[in-house]
Amino acid sequence: MAFYVVQFLTGLASAASLFLVASGLSIIFGVTRIVNFAHGAFYMLGAYVAFTLTERFSGAFGFWGGIVIAALVVAVIGVLVEMVLLRRIYHSPELFQLLATFGLTLMVEDLVVLIWGPDDLVGRRAPGFKGAIDFFGQNIPSYDLFLIALGPVVLGVLWLLFQRTRWGVLVRAATQDRDMVAALGVNQKWLFTSVFALGVFLAALGGALQIPRDAVNHAMDLRVIVEVFVVVVIGGLGSIIGAFVAAVLVSELNAFGILIFPKISIILVFLVMAVVLIVRPWGLFGKPEAPARRTPGLTVNPWRPLTTNERLAAIAVLVVAAALPFVAGNYVLTVGSEIAIFVIFAVSLHFLMSVGGLASFGHAAYFGLGAYGVALLSKMAGLPMIACLLLGPLLGLLGAAVFGFFAVQLSGVYFAMLTLAFAQIVWSIAFQWVSVTGGDNGILGVWPEKWAASPSHFYWLSLGIAALAVVILRIIVFSPFGFALRATRDSPLRGEAIGINGKRIQWTAFVIAGTVAGLAGALFAYLKGSVFPDNMGISLSVDALVMVLLGGVETVSGAVVGAIVYKALNIWLVSQTDLSKLVLGGFVVLIVVAFPKGIVGTLEAFMHRRRKSSSSASSPLLTSRIESAE
Repeated sequence: MAFYVVQFLTGLASAASLFLVASGLSIIFGVTRIVNFAHGAFYMLGAYVAFTLTERFSGAFGFWGGIVIAALVVAVIGVLVEMVLLRRIYHSPELFQLLATFGLTLMVEDLVVLIWGPDDLVGRRAPGFKGAIDFFGQNIPSYDLFLIALGPVVLGVLWLLFQRTRWGVLVRAATQDRDMVAALGVNQKWLFTSVFALGVFLAALGGALQIPRDAVNHAMDLRVIVEVFVVVVIGGLGSIIGAFVAAVLVSELNAFGILIFPKISIILVFLVMAVVLIVRPWGLFGKPEAPARRTPGLTVNPWRPLTTNERLAAIAVLVVAAALPFVAGNYVLTVGSEIAIFVIFAVSLHFLMSVGGLASFGHAAYFGLGAYGVALLSKMAGLPMIACLLLGPLLGLLGAAVFGFFAVQLSGVYFAMLTLAFAQIVWSIAFQWVSVTGGDNGILGVWPEKWAASPSHFYWLSLGIAALAVVILRIIVFSPFGFALRATRDSPLRGEAIGINGKRIQWTAFVIAGTVAGLAGALFAYLKGSVFPDNMGISLSVDALVMVLLGGVETVSGAVVGAIVYKALNIWLVSQTDLSKLVLGGFVVLIVVAFPKGIVGTLEAFMHRRRKSSSSASSPLLTSRIESAE
């Protein structure tokens, strides 16, 4: 019994730091609606800065003062980020802000390595809390007891701040309906800045307080951000009490999961999140979001099929790409094949996001299922390559059909997080079902047949399938189904009023996107000759989101350009510099600031303005000619 009590207290200690970080993210998203992917980076910066300060200053005052000063320093950095970068893109598509914060995360990951080095850093023990307390033969670190007491204290302070101050009332109002808060004359600019500063301070404080418990390393940002998103979603956006309860729940699941459910301990929190979202779509303590006050069509130019000249130009580009094997070597062709595969992957997610209005954070699950489908059919069933390419993606279709049925019942960030939960469940199955998937060792020897084995032939195969996938998805976009899907995206109530079954339409789109992603995964398995659980990991889903947002989520074909630019730049930077993440992150942030609608979206807006200016310039001449004729 003493062992279980100690395990429970250890979970509570972890919950304190997790609550600090999650409460900050919940406040930021609740008010600004920014999916702040860089929140984990601020947590990591808090730990690194606190390590430096606590090592430089001695004594209890130096340690605890260093912890607080580190959180304040990172909060100032957060304010600068909000004022310089995020203020410029508050009116951009919400998910495009995710791209900006992802770029920041990439930059911070390389910056901490550049400043502090790649090795793990072990911090000092907390003065006054260096010992342990004996509990029936089990030792409980006194620092853990301090963290257990700190959690409720911070919760109480935040509750008083939000319930008993005018600023807190404005924040709670903005969490529910920020448009109404703006209509009442509140200066949203400084409200957002103050909220962002508080959120970053809490994240940095949570990271700084981890120094006596864990080593500081440059991978701790991605490790914590996923758990923090889970906590925020389970608790309910904007709910501090919800964040506290969910942090305790997640931490205790992590503490006891390995003891009670060792086979599913990795995915236990995601299973719980999936159940919570299915039963209560807005979290345990959250409230349904107010509908956005926007008129469909104001931010997006009406979509139209390609003109004859545009089709000829696209065919010309495809012909030039097909001629690449005649002038390039094997390495370039292999890279070209990989880019073509990721074009397929990106357009599948882009179809779901742009036409369906559904942002998936776990789209790599269907990419990985398609890869494993091919590997299993090839290695175990011994089927030929053509049969594997036709049947392998059906595993992605099956996964999308099952998961999509539950996911489309939700919307917004809750939909995104449920797709992430399903993706993590699939990843865990692939990681732990060693007898079938090979676990972490993967499935090796998945090579293409002779007719497609050479780099040039496989490049032509990948390019042809990519072109076919893009054409089919464009046809669907401008089909009656595509119009019904866009109607559901823009106005679900109006769509339902004219007889459109919105959930069934969205589920069908989810299945289509999952199948196309599975096709990309099938080709990727043959390109690499192997399949691993990482083929359905979170990082791959984030890459797909970046490709879509970089090209322009409000365009029809932006994902093609986004995938080519991002993947080519990523591969080139890795081969050219050790600071590839810093350069790539800076490029992503530059794109966000310079082209807030994405590359293709910006080009379309520019062409639209040119056509409009040309027509307005010619109209006076036309009027004078008519008057002369009269």
